[in-house]
Amino acid sequence: MRPSPLPLAPQKVESMSEQTWKEKLQPRIREDWGAEIDVFERQLQLRKQGKMEEKLFAETRLRRGAYGQRYDNGQRHDGVDTRKIVYPTNNPTKGPDTLWDAPGMHRIKIPFGALTAEQMDLFAACSEEYSDAICHITTRQDIQLHFVHIDDTPDLMRRMAAVGITTREACGNSVRNITGCPLAGVCHDEGFDVSPYAQAAMHFLLGHPDVQDFGRKFKIAFSGCKQHACGLTTIHDMGFTALTKVVNGKAERGFKVDVGGGLGAVPYEAATLYEWLPEAEILPVTQAVSRVFARLGEKANRARARIKFLVAKQGIEEFRRLVEEERPKLRHDPRFTDFIANAHEWEEKPLREPKPLGDGPFPAGFERWRKTNAYAQRQAGYFVATVKLPLGDATADQMRALAQMARKYTRETVRATVEQNLVFRWISEADLPELYSDLQRIGLSEAGAESISDITSCPGTDTCKLGISASRGLAGELHERLYAISEKLPPEVSKLRIKASGCFNSCGQHHIADIGFLGVGRKVGRHRMPHFQLVIGGEWANNGGSYGLAVGAIPSKRVPQVVERVTEAFMTQRSSEESFQTWVARIGKAKIRDMCKDLMELPTFEQDPDMYRDWGDPREYTTGDMGVGECAGEIVPFVQFGLAASERVCFDAQLKLDEGKAAEATALAYQAMLEAAKAITHEKNLNLGNDPDEIASEFKKLLVDTQLFRDPYAGDKFAHYFLRAHDKDSASFGLEQARQRVQEAQLFIEASHACVERMDAQQAAATAAAAAPTPAE
Repeated sequence: MRPSPLPLAPQKVESMSEQTWKEKLQPRIREDWGAEIDVFERQLQLRKQGKMEEKLFAETRLRRGAYGQRYDNGQRHDGVDTRKIVYPTNNPTKGPDTLWDAPGMHRIKIPFGALTAEQMDLFAACSEEYSDAICHITTRQDIQLHFVHIDDTPDLMRRMAAVGITTREACGNSVRNITGCPLAGVCHDEGFDVSPYAQAAMHFLLGHPDVQDFGRKFKIAFSGCKQHACGLTTIHDMGFTALTKVVNGKAERGFKVDVGGGLGAVPYEAATLYEWLPEAEILPVTQAVSRVFARLGEKANRARARIKFLVAKQGIEEFRRLVEEERPKLRHDPRFTDFIANAHEWEEKPLREPKPLGDGPFPAGFERWRKTNAYAQRQAGYFVATVKLPLGDATADQMRALAQMARKYTRETVRATVEQNLVFRWISEADLPELYSDLQRIGLSEAGAESISDITSCPGTDTCKLGISASRGLAGELHERLYAISEKLPPEVSKLRIKASGCFNSCGQHHIADIGFLGVGRKVGRHRMPHFQLVIGGEWANNGGSYGLAVGAIPSKRVPQVVERVTEAFMTQRSSEESFQTWVARIGKAKIRDMCKDLMELPTFEQDPDMYRDWGDPREYTTGDMGVGECAGEIVPFVQFGLAASERVCFDAQLKLDEGKAAEATALAYQAMLEAAKAITHEKNLNLGNDPDEIASEFKKLLVDTQLFRDPYAGDKFAHYFLRAHDKDSASFGLEQARQRVQEAQLFIEASHACVERMDAQQAAATAAAAAPTPAE
């Protein structure tokens, strides 16, 4: 839940009458950044005048960090109906009914998460003046402000630029924020501090002509070591992991370079482009990779436009050849190596001398907090203190107070983390109790950072247009329950990670959690019920070392019971020193599914109406503009029977995957899709036979070509999963390709459920139209 109550209508500070923000801040803004914002402001005016196409303007605003957000399901996770909120605006005459008055989300890039106190103060001010007084930290170390009017964005951008922040390419088909380990420079296990390398890459790639023609976004991460998850390099489009080696008696810096990683609907494990790349080559090689991606990456089909698909298609050997073929063609750029001297001299300095903790007495709760939230730096006497932000949120007042603490205890060495928290680096050990007391006063002294109660979540149905289930509401509920019992949990359970996504896109990183959840919906009779797929077997360590798979859909209100059962079984059944991943592999996902099977049974709406509401939302669950159709004859029973069969086959495929049987898993995944395709296609062709070619042909003709199967947001992506699997010889698939095929089968089955609802809605509408009285002539 939110750290403190919020007013429904945050008061906007009066705009300056004597000077505009542009006039006041111009001397402090880089000339090129200021010119870019001026161009955006003119484009905004052209779009409002109808002189610029919406398609073009949409990509323009996205590349400046301005997103649309959801309102049809406008229930915030704390119970506030956002449809009734009066949002601040520069123009009090604007009403709520036009495109330009629907507030959106603004994403602010924070390279490798590094923040200054001045920037934190500005976030607080802007969140009050333009937003809902909340600063939200994302899983890629960005800051997001929600409910921002498009007319306010130029001034917001200028104020950010004046403190050294650009929102350029925070969204859109571009190189997104470059993330990095928040412990860089103070970690015991790192090769070296990757901060200056991340900074150099950010400045080099920002606005670079070779990164302007991508089919989709491109994400880069830097990590100081391979064994921790601070940088998550293996789940990125391009990841750099610091390495050193001795050459002629001298230690040299370099990186292991991975490409083609990614989560999303179907996660891909990154492939190693180079086991060792000298530091002088990281920028030119990144430019060469960008050129290859821009030239050969998919453009027409956005569902397959990420670089992971290009790497998989070409194979890593051919992709490496293409990069090395491109590298000599690059015009020399002094920036390739100019930053290296500074990188070797890069050094953060503490504000205070290191002093020991002393004997106390300490504030109540301090020892518990210190145990989980304070990390001893490799520099003796100094600590990294983690400020745990429930759901990644800090109020404006909290952010201001944190900025003051940054000045008080450090040289403003604050960083955001990929787990949606903030860390203060270079805290003298003797200052930890006083820092804890300061955090207590603003309600941010909770212990349990990086534990089972420190839950990551995407925005879900709160503000995301793609949200299916309330991931933030679920995360808030689990956090409260787990924190209440966290002191009683054994260490092996306490250190588990739980992550939730509101849909299949994995913005909450559920694939690499010990226990993950992704939002889906189910229909029971005439009503819809929010669900979450339970994802088991992911690995958070080793930079997101392995991906979990879904084992079954659980009604949203029963998810806490699932967490309780799974963790209790782990505690009682694990052998000595057995990790969660090892335990899951030993007992198998079938047993985990069996222990939750009764929780998957669905009561009718009349039996338990609360099950048909999502977390934090008193209304009956809906996905917004999707119609709810009625059951008609035997259509639903037959379809649901077929889809249930497909789910069973898909789960069998997962079990074969766990056994390392790639060929069998691949074949079963295809069979699962075939069962689902047959079930839904039968509703349009009652004479449909069992021949796979006939099923695929009729499915394409009756459901794909007619756009009945087309997902409102993902288009034909899920349909192509089945059609591609039908057409392609998959006998030689390895385990990684088999795992992807199983993931695709799961998503195809979910899309089939959604298609059934659309067909029901169409039939209900047709029935109602037929029953309507004919107007008298």
